[in-house]
Amino acid sequence: MMNRGNFVRSSLGAAAALAGLPYAALAAEEAAPVRYPSAEALALLAAGNKRFAGGASLKVDHTARRVTLTSGQNPFAIVLACADSRVAPEVIFDQGLGDLFVVRVAGNFADADGIGSIEYAVSHFGSSVLLVLGHSGCGAVHATVDLLKSGGTAPGDIQSIVTALTPAAKAAMSEPGDAYVNCIRENVKRNVAKLQAQKPIIAEAVEKGRLRVSGGVYDLASGLVSML
Repeated sequence: MMNRGNFVRSSLGAAAALAGLPYAALAAEEAAPVRYPSAEALALLAAGNKRFAGGASLKVDHTARRVTLTSGQNPFAIVLACADSRVAPEVIFDQGLGDLFVVRVAGNFADADGIGSIEYAVSHFGSSVLLVLGHSGCGAVHATVDLLKSGGTAPGDIQSIVTALTPAAKAAMSEPGDAYVNCIRENVKRNVAKLQAQKPIIAEAVEKGRLRVSGGVYDLASGLVSML
């Protein structure tokens, strides 16, 4: 059975073949104009997060923006975030409809389906920043560390999340300090590295300077995001 990531890749490849174009050329031609250079995009995220943490989030009527987005989208940043209900990227970065392309999974790790979604965004929307966003008190990370310590396994498909986070957890448990905190940071760093090297779409965009892959950790108590 073909997953979503493979579907996107095969669809783009087939379209390129039909058009007589190289795969990379099709992706570049279909990409929307870049809204902001990566440095400016990260600054916008940081400024929005500062407003949110300080209780000064913008009060915006989304009606007009919603109507303009019916013809398409051009998000300036892509965020790989945890599915945790307390970590909503549009809220913590104080952004509106159409500003962020968000992929969420418990433990904020890049699996095939998530990568396929990210590749689609990189190919079509002109986003200049891809941010891997971890957060304090991550239940998926805590469960993984605890299970490794106890030698147990998680029930059902929850184990697939544990398996994905295990390399970061093992590395973090060998370091001094809080294993949970270390694992949260290590998991973000590993997924940043994985995405930077993901060929052909993401790695090519990074190499050409069209995309910057960054990592950050959101603190539940302060509301602030610390960039790694």
